[in-house]
Amino acid sequence: MDVAFESAKSLASLIRRRKIGCLELLDLYIARMEKHNPRINAIVTTDLDAARKRARAADAALRKGQPWGPLHGVPMTIKESYDVTGMPTTWGVPALKGNLPTRNALTVDRLLGAGVILFGKTNVPIYLADYQSYNEIYGTTNNPWDLSRSPGGSSGGSAAALAAGLTGIEAGSDIGSSIRNPAHYCGVYGHKPSYGVVPPRGQALPGKIAPSDINVLGPMARSADDLALGLAAMAGPDEIDAEGWRLELPPPRRRALRDFRVAVMLTDPVSEVDAEVQDRIQAVADFLARRRAKVSDRARPDVDTAESHRIYVQLLRSATSGRLTPAEAEADRETAARLAPGDESYYARMVRANTLSHREWLATNEARHQLRWKWVEFFRDWDVLLCPVAATAAFPHDHAGERYQRTIAVNGRRVPTVDQLFWAGLSGVVFLPGTSAPAGFTPGGLPVGVQIVGPQYGDRTTIELARLLEREFQAFVPPPGFE
Repeated sequence: MDVAFESAKSLASLIRRRKIGCLELLDLYIARMEKHNPRINAIVTTDLDAARKRARAADAALRKGQPWGPLHGVPMTIKESYDVTGMPTTWGVPALKGNLPTRNALTVDRLLGAGVILFGKTNVPIYLADYQSYNEIYGTTNNPWDLSRSPGGSSGGSAAALAAGLTGIEAGSDIGSSIRNPAHYCGVYGHKPSYGVVPPRGQALPGKIAPSDINVLGPMARSADDLALGLAAMAGPDEIDAEGWRLELPPPRRRALRDFRVAVMLTDPVSEVDAEVQDRIQAVADFLARRRAKVSDRARPDVDTAESHRIYVQLLRSATSGRLTPAEAEADRETAARLAPGDESYYARMVRANTLSHREWLATNEARHQLRWKWVEFFRDWDVLLCPVAATAAFPHDHAGERYQRTIAVNGRRVPTVDQLFWAGLSGVVFLPGTSAPAGFTPGGLPVGVQIVGPQYGDRTTIELARLLEREFQAFVPPPGFE
């Protein structure tokens, strides 16, 4: 494989063994960015002078036998929403175009401590709120597998840059599949950690420091090993909590495919999944069964999926309602008052959640915690749940109207795009980890990912299964045309 498409772990090994220099590798990725990025618009801002200065320092440190960490010298880009000094943080919001942070996000400092050479930032949708990645500041990011299609969102630029071989490793955020969905659409790896594992300070709108409900930060990469390296660098309590607790994620439950106990869920009435995606999830399940894993297509947590999704949407839209201006919040209150009591459309649920009273939020949160215990019971008997990341493979660009008004084609009929948030919230609302790993391709050649969900703090178990599948079933494949 071309060195540009190697895993971050392999790149770090090449550097340590003096097969390539840190500055040399950085310049290779910069050259590729200049050649290929205009077609996909994944990397939207850079600080190349600072990156080259750091790469020279990394080469000097290595000559002295003083490596900085496990990712020493690996070139990296990061999602635009992370604060990085020297580069703007806008979240795609035009009013924030000139926002230059004065300090790095905590995760950025931790990744720098692991040795990365950070040289640019990757595109997002406005407010990180779409399964596409476009905004008025930076324009539209295209999927490297088909430029007419979305790379996913909101970490779409991250996934596109990885797939096209423009960066060594990435980091995203995920409240509505924003890590998992782009990984699935672009054929790379993404890990949504258990809630609270990675502190979010510095990945927020200006002035915000309180953690958001459901939202997590996590690594994205071209291999499962890199997810483990990225998570190890990013995870652990923030300074404000570190006096009282430390993170000790348990080791993987299983080390061999034959020992895994795997539940499989191909579709659900709340969000029907296209047959082309179901076929790839089934192929993973069939492979595991051939490897003598215990596989069941009937095992499920004792959860009403429709109720779970209702709880998720209510908490999701409550969590993001802080972005509303006073005028927008008042307009939503007036709209909510006019809604028919039986209106359960996504729009109606969103408007009600945007104006939820604290008492109502507490009741919804109680319902969420009841669900959490259902999942605890389920994972006493099963190690992981395999399910889709989204209802379809990458869909064509569609920027018309509001997101909740758009549709996608699922098994020959048009359905609301937002329906597939179900596959984000099923695990996300109850704080569970989810790893998106390549599962092959549709007959038309688009990537499909499988979502591997595990018990809370079972992050190393889901990543381990992804690693075993990478080795024995399906690894990252570079898209054609980016040689």
